[in-house]
Formats: sequence, C-alpha cells, structure tokens
Amino acid sequence: MQDYDLVIVGTGSGNSIPGPEFDGWNIAIVEKGVFGGTCLNVGCIPSKMFVYAADVAETIRHASTYGITAEMHHVDWPSIRDRVFGRIDPIAAGGEEWRRGDENPNITVYGGTARFTDTKTLTVDMNDGGTETISGRHIVLGAGARPWVPPWKGIEDVAYHTSDTIMRLPALPERLIVMGGGYIASELGHVFASLGSHVTMINRSNALLRAEDEEISHRFTTVFGRRVDLRCGSDVEEVTQDDQGVHVRLFRNGEEETVHGDVLLVATGRRPNGDVLDVEAAGIEHDMHRVLVDEHFRTNVDGIWAFGDLSNTYQLKHLANAEVRVLRHNLLVADGRLDEPMRTVDTRFVPHAVFGNPQVASVGLTEAEARMAGRNIVVATKDYGSTAYGWAMEDSDAFAKLIADADTRQLIGAHIIGAQASSLIQQLIQGMQFGQTVDEMAHGQFYIHPALPEVIENALLDL
Repeated sequence: MQDYDLVIVGTGSGNSIPGPEFDGWNIAIVEKGVFGGTCLNVGCIPSKMFVYAADVAETIRHASTYGITAEMHHVDWPSIRDRVFGRIDPIAAGGEEWRRGDENPNITVYGGTARFTDTKTLTVDMNDGGTETISGRHIVLGAGARPWVPPWKGIEDVAYHTSDTIMRLPALPERLIVMGGGYIASELGHVFASLGSHVTMINRSNALLRAEDEEISHRFTTVFGRRVDLRCGSDVEEVTQDDQGVHVRLFRNGEEETVHGDVLLVATGRRPNGDVLDVEAAGIEHDMHRVLVDEHFRTNVDGIWAFGDLSNTYQLKHLANAEVRVLRHNLLVADGRLDEPMRTVDTRFVPHAVFGNPQVASVGLTEAEARMAGRNIVVATKDYGSTAYGWAMEDSDAFAKLIADADTRQLIGAHIIGAQASSLIQQLIQGMQFGQTVDEMAHGQFYIHPALPEVIENALLDL
C-alpha cells in the first residue's frame, strides 16, 4: 500500500488544489474517467457551446420578425459537434498529461475508480486492469455526480442516452424523445429542437423548471411548449425499442399514449457518487449518497473532506470552485501550515441559470418561499417589452421579477426569464451580496439607456 499526504478523488475543481503551497506534499490524484470533471467534458462548457449554435439557428429562423429574409439551408451536426469537442478534448488530455509530467514530481495520477475499503484506505480499480491500494493523511473527495435513470419498465433493454453521451451523437436525430423537465432537459431540448430535430418532452410534473419561481416556470413552460411537443403530467408505463426506434408508453390526463422516436435522452436529474466511493466503508456520514460535511468541508471522519456535487445540494460549477478555494486554505490550516482561522463559503446568494430559449436566471428566494418563511415582502414584475430595447427585440414573453423585504428594503429574490438573463442578474447578485437596499440599487448608479438593464432599473424603481 502506498501512503500519501493528500489523496484527491476527482479532477474537476479538485484538480486545482495542488499549488505551490503543496510542493512538499506527496499527493495522489485519482480519476476514473477524463480529466476535467463534469463541467468541462459533459456539462456546462460543451452544452453551452451547443446552446450558442442553437441560439444562432433560432435567430435565423425568426429573422422575418425584423424585416429580414433569411433561411437556414443546412445544419452540419458533425461540424457543430467537432467544433465543441475539438476544443474540449485537447484541454482534458493536456490537463492529464501535465499532471503526469515532470512539472509535478510530487504527484502520482491513478486512472481508475476509487472506493473505500477502510477509514483512510482506498482501493483503486485501475482502468487498464488490476488494483492499487492507497491511503492518505488527508483525503479530498470531489467525485461529483452522475445521471440518474428512473427504474421504468423496459429501460434496461433500451439504448438510451444521458447528458454524458447525447452531445457526441454521430448524427442529428430526426425524432428525439427527452425524458425530464429540469435544466438539463430544457437546455438540450432547446439545442436539438433549434437544430432541426422533432423533440418530444415527457415530464411527470405539470410544468417545466418547477424548482423556479412559479411565474417563471409557468412562462417557460408556455413559451417552450410552442417549440416542442410537450407532454407534461405524464406517468411513464414502459419503454421499448425495436427496428422502428424507441417507444414510450405513458398515461396522461387519464388516457394512454405512446410516443415514438429515433433517440431517447434521459435527463431526469443527477445523483451524488457517494455509493461509487463506498463511503460507508469509511464510516462517512451521507444522505442518499450525498456526503455530509460541515461548514469547513470536513466530513465526520477526521482528515476526510468533500465538496462540490458530491456534497452540496446545488450542483453548480461556480459553487464548487468557490468551495475548493476555501477547502485548500482549510487543508493548510488543519495541517498546521497556516496559523489562520478556517474559512467558509457564504451561500446566501448562490445564483444559477438555465440556458434554454428563453434563458432563465435566479438568485435568492422565490415568492412562494418568501411567503412560507413569513417574510413581509413587496414584489415587482417588469416586462422586457416595457423598455426601448425590449421594443427593438419585439419581446412579449420575457420579464424580470424582484422580491424585496418590505421592512429591511433588502432584495431577497430575483428571477429573470428572457434574453441575457444570466448576465442581467449579475448586478442584482452583487447588490444583494454587498448589502445594498433596493433603493440604493435603483438610484445609486447610472443605467445605460436604452440598454436591456433598464428592465432591472424599472423593476427596482417599482419596488
């Protein structure tokens, strides 16, 4: 068995831990798949590169709105796909090559799947065969999450795709069935619908993006339902496959329906990889395989730490990056290398965005959450179309919704649906983080006229 000062499991954000401060440490990095983690290889970055191409296609498709005659003659799926992975794959390969190279003499890379066999001991099932056993004074778990596939009848006999594989399809499907109604289903549904696939989305609940503010979810469901064959309120009975394609039998509105497609995408959520790590063998506390940590990212087992999708409930790359910056500091404190207090991550205002069409962005409480918490609130909603730039866009669907505490005048929730939502919300995140009142946000700065941020200005003025 090889002993290390530090073992890092997963090469997403965790790969950024070993810096000059750790040059004196003997470090092991374990990665079962491709270097770079979910975001780089199968998540945020490739999906948004596809989304950008899809947005261009939508712009062309609706050019006549602005008096422009344009036609989309052909979608070259292999070229779109290869533009994405032609950039990403070399980055992933280069990251692994660098970690294995002479520049990192204190780091050993293990290509395989790690699982606990004792409190501080991991067995690595190597990708090239055989096993290795390693241990560490400190072990950092950043093993992320994976797609969750419901146990529908027949699904085990169907060659379905998840977000891990769908973006590398050899050809654009003529008919795509998307199972799910969350952010992954909505983003990838947008991609394939915009590029020319007939998309059928099957969702158990009656609305898409139902974790969003109710008004946002309702509007997104309405707008997206114009572009895809949307089957909300559906209970899947059976999934089958034959020479004609994939078939999903479901019940909706008390009646049986069957949906037919060429390709099936299962986008019903992601589950933490605590079971893959066999964390119970180390005595690590977990909740349905989500590793439990304190505010300093320590598990209940001394010397074992966790962060990111494996331990937090948000599963967001920007949060994982913030966590790992704090965790690396806390490692040095715990080891006596720094005589400073341990740090925490302020998670009061963790934002997120859904890069569908329309875009959605959110931070803080929804209106329902604020009312359930007993807050005395004021709410303002402002349409994009109420501003000059919204007129230019001919937008009658998009809006911003702001929720403030009536007593403190603090903004406690912001929800935007429409173009550039992921950028427009940033000014509100900053104001919330630094304690500005809605009055200070509204009056304490200039808003460029006639730019789209005037939607935010006008909503703040209404508050």
